[in-house]
Amino acid sequence: MIRFFSVPRMAAYSCACLAASVCVPTHAADSGVQPPPGDSALTLGKVQVSADPLSLPTARSVLSSVDILGGDLLQDQHVDYSWELLMRAPGVQVTQFKMGTDAGRFSFRGFNGEGRVNAVKLLIDGIPSNDNAGGMPYLDAVFPLDIAAIEIVRGTNDPRYGLNAIAGNVDVLTRSGGNDGRASITAGSFGTREVQASQGIERGGWSQNYFAAWRDGNGYRDHADARKRAFAGKWFYTAPDATWRAGLSARYYRNAALEAGYLDYASAQRAPRSSPDYARDDRSERQTGQVSLYLDAQLADAVQGSAKLYWNRYQNQRWVRFTEAGAQQERDTDETQRGFLAKASWRPEVDWATSFALEGGIDGQWQDNTSQRYRTVARVRTAPLRDWDFDLDTRGAYVQAVIRPFERLQLVPGYRVDWVDGSFLDRLGGARYPAYAYGAIKQPKLSAVFALTAQASAYANIGRTFQIGSGNGAYRSQPGNLAPSYNDGWEAGLKFADAKRLDARIAYWEQRASDEVATILGVDGTVGTGEVGNVGKTLRRGWDAQLNLRPDDRWTLWLAYSRQRALIVTPDPSAPATRGKEIENVPHYLANAGIDWQATPRLKLSAWGNAQGDYYVERSNTLGRYGGYALANVGATWAWRAQRELSLQLKNLTDRHYVYAWYDSGSSGYSPGDGRALYASLSWGW
Repeated sequence: MIRFFSVPRMAAYSCACLAASVCVPTHAADSGVQPPPGDSALTLGKVQVSADPLSLPTARSVLSSVDILGGDLLQDQHVDYSWELLMRAPGVQVTQFKMGTDAGRFSFRGFNGEGRVNAVKLLIDGIPSNDNAGGMPYLDAVFPLDIAAIEIVRGTNDPRYGLNAIAGNVDVLTRSGGNDGRASITAGSFGTREVQASQGIERGGWSQNYFAAWRDGNGYRDHADARKRAFAGKWFYTAPDATWRAGLSARYYRNAALEAGYLDYASAQRAPRSSPDYARDDRSERQTGQVSLYLDAQLADAVQGSAKLYWNRYQNQRWVRFTEAGAQQERDTDETQRGFLAKASWRPEVDWATSFALEGGIDGQWQDNTSQRYRTVARVRTAPLRDWDFDLDTRGAYVQAVIRPFERLQLVPGYRVDWVDGSFLDRLGGARYPAYAYGAIKQPKLSAVFALTAQASAYANIGRTFQIGSGNGAYRSQPGNLAPSYNDGWEAGLKFADAKRLDARIAYWEQRASDEVATILGVDGTVGTGEVGNVGKTLRRGWDAQLNLRPDDRWTLWLAYSRQRALIVTPDPSAPATRGKEIENVPHYLANAGIDWQATPRLKLSAWGNAQGDYYVERSNTLGRYGGYALANVGATWAWRAQRELSLQLKNLTDRHYVYAWYDSGSSGYSPGDGRALYASLSWGW
C-alpha cells in the first residue's frame, strides 16, 4: 500500500549520487553519510542507498526544487501507465488522453502535456528517453515494481542535459543488484489483470536483474482494451578493488490498444463510458527497445569518471479519427537514436575553501527518424498525407564547479553549450532541407544555498535552457534562419528539514521564453501536418509549497500545493488578440495530500488525493475552462505473513466525473477520466 515516509537528509544525498551510476541496490542499508549543510532536495518515501564509491554527484548539486520519490511510494500503485505515478509528485501536471498507446504524459513549471511543447528531459537509468518531439514513449516500458526511485529536477539551472530540458528533467531509476525477488498479482475494475515479477542475483562481483510484466484491461470506457508486455535485464560486473564497474541493460515493451475516441461535451457528461461510433476502427500498437552500456571508474584518487552508450528504438502505428467531421488517419512513427554521455569529476584538496569539486561532461545523440501519415477509411489507405525522413544530430558539453567557500555557503556556477545539425527529406514533395544554423547554444547557470541554521537553508538559482522545433520545425524549409528560443529562469526558496518530525520547502520561480514555438497538431489531417507555429515571448511564474509531517512512527502526513500561470507577453504578429492571454491547458493550481496510519504491526491504512484547477483550451481564452478535478483514494495493506502482503485500493472514492479537454484548428474533444475503481493485489517476496 502507499508508504510516504520521509527519511533523513542523508537519503536525499545518497540517492542523488545514484543517478549517474544506475546501480541502486535494493537491499542496501542507509550508509550513514550526512550531506553537507544546506541543500534544496526533499525525499518522499523510503530510498534504499549504498555508499558506492563510483557514484558521481548529481541532483544534490542541483540547488533547485529537487524531489526524490522512493520506490515504496510507487511499487504497489495500480496504474495503466507509469507516467500516472507522477501524480504523487509535487508540482507535476499529469495529462491523461487515455487514447490507445498515446495515453498521456507529465509536465511541470507551467508547461502542459499536449505535445505542442514537450519541456521535460526524461531519462531511464541515466539514459535519454524522449522521442524526437520530446514525448515520453519509453516510460511505458518501466512498470512500478521495477522502480527503485524517481528523481525530479525542476528549473533551468541543471547543466547536465540540453535538448528537451526546457523546464527540468526526470530520471527513473530501476532496481539493481540484490539477491531478492518480488512478484505481484493484481485484479480489479474495468477488467484489469496484471502480473509483475523481478529478481536480483549477486555473486561475487557480478550482479544480474530481471523483470517481466503483463497487464491486460478493458479500460473504463468502451473500446479501450489494451494489452501490454515488458521485459528487462541488467548485468553488471564490479572489479574486486571496486575501482571500476561495467554493465549492460536491455529493455523491451509492446502495447496493442484500442482507442475509445473523443466525445463532444454533452456526450462526455451524459455517457462518459461510451465510445463514439466513428472511432470503432481506431487502434494503435507501440514497441520500444533500449540497450545501453555503462562504465564507471575511479580514474585517480580524486578523479571519477562515467560513460554510457545507448541505442533506442521507438515504433508506433496508430489509426485515429479525432472528430466525427474529420477523417481517419494512419500515423506511423519509426525512430532510432544512438548516443553517448561521458563525464568526469575532480575533487582536489584545497586550502582556500572548505571543499571544491569540478565536473565536466560531453554527450551526443544521432536520430534517424521517419514519420508517415495516410488518410484512411476503416484502416485502408486512400491517400498519403506525410512522408518524412529526417536526421537530427545533437552534441553538448558542460562544466560546473561546486564550491563551498565556508561551511554554510555553497556556490555552483555552470555553463553548457549545445550544437544541432541534421537534414530533412520530404519524400512527397521531393525536397531536402538542412537544419537551422542554430550555432553554439550557450546556457550559463548559477546556483547558491546558504545554511541559515542546522535545520533551515535558503537557496536561489538562475539559468538558461533552450527550445528548438520538433519534426520538420527544426529545418530551414523557407529562406532565412531561426534562432533557438532561450528559456531564462530563476528561483528562490527556503527549505526546512527536521529529520525526526518534518521537512518543508517553499519557492517562487519565473521562466521567460524569448521566442517560443509550438507544434500545430492539426487533428483533422487537412492542416497542421506537424509544422510549428510561433507563440511569441512568454512568461511562466508560480510558487510551490510542500510539507511532510511525521508526528510519530505510526503516522505520516504530506501536503503539496503549486500555483502557476503561463502568459503570452508579446504574441506572434498574426495573433495580436493573444497578448496577455494564458497558454492553453495550464491549470492555475496543482495539489496533492495524504496520510498513512500504521494501525497495527500488520495493518496499514492510507488515504491520499490530488487536484488541479481548470484551464483554457485555446490562446484567445474565449472558449471556457475545463479539466479541473479533485480525486480521493483510500487503501489498506495487510501483511499476513513475512514478505506476504494483501492490499486493496479504492481509487476515485467519490466517483468524481472529470474530463481532459482539447481544442485545435476549430475542433474540440473530451476524454472522461476513470470512475471509481477497486483493485486487489497479492504480493510476495523471497
